[in-house]
Amino acid sequence: MSNTIIDTNFQFPGQKKVYKGKVREVYTLKNDILVMIATDRLSAFDVVMPKGIPYKGQILNQIATKMMKDTEDLVPNWLLATPDPNVAVGIACEPFKVEMVIRGYLSGHAAREYKAGKRMICGVPMPDGMKENDQFPTPIITPATKAEKGDHDEDISRENILKRGIVSETDYLQLEDYTRKLFQRGTEIAAERGLILVDTKYEFGKTKEGRIVLIDEIHTPDSSRFFYANGYQERQQKGEPQKQLSKEFVRQWLIQNGFQGLEGQQVPFMSDEYIETVSERYIELYENITGEAFVKADVSKIQERIEKNVLAYLKH
Repeated sequence: MSNTIIDTNFQFPGQKKVYKGKVREVYTLKNDILVMIATDRLSAFDVVMPKGIPYKGQILNQIATKMMKDTEDLVPNWLLATPDPNVAVGIACEPFKVEMVIRGYLSGHAAREYKAGKRMICGVPMPDGMKENDQFPTPIITPATKAEKGDHDEDISRENILKRGIVSETDYLQLEDYTRKLFQRGTEIAAERGLILVDTKYEFGKTKEGRIVLIDEIHTPDSSRFFYANGYQERQQKGEPQKQLSKEFVRQWLIQNGFQGLEGQQVPFMSDEYIETVSERYIELYENITGEAFVKADVSKIQERIEKNVLAYLKH
């Protein structure tokens, strides 16, 4: 098993505070600079698994930063530099307290709601007569409120977001517009790689100057679901499960082992062999999503490597 990065405790020059999310650790420095470290932690059903996945942080960081660069002509983003395979440096923003989830297909959470007989999600109607993994006539936006650490994100309608004053109407319309543009570009990029972008989420923040920018990750297997385009129609016609590129394979394994993040449930034991297969799947995801071969970073002294690279960048 390779070394993994599960937790960090850096002291960077001008450091003001540290926020530890489910997967990322964010260091806020003076001059409104953020240093975001993608750890190898794995979260599913809003629960962080006990073991890290080798190279997962590097994979997520490199996909996200590549996709930010591939969409910056459409939507401004927070990114300034990537001084290390696991690190992104950017501008500090005030994050909006909603995640913009957009779905092109009836999958995952939406499919589970649909199976339970619901035909409305986040105030958006879903047509009758759909099968799991069918394409929606047009993509639907189904926002979620951002959970505080450990809580589950909750579905919320546009109407409720505005009524509760979580986001102003002007800003929310801008978020919706950016979300549709990013999903369209993501769909085109995926199609070039023989993939279907099924659904994804985007997070946005506001800079001190009042500009709305894309933050966090984009089009990664943790924030998005991809299907292989080849054989999609045949599988739908036969009622077979779709071949996916996402974290869903981990969720399915957990469900089969009696875990869905519910109270009183124990996270099943993950053997080193299983962890290795998860790492290999993430590498497969990277290569399919980016169309590039994955180059493993040196993980012999991963914490030292990150610290050295970040300090070198901050000196410039």
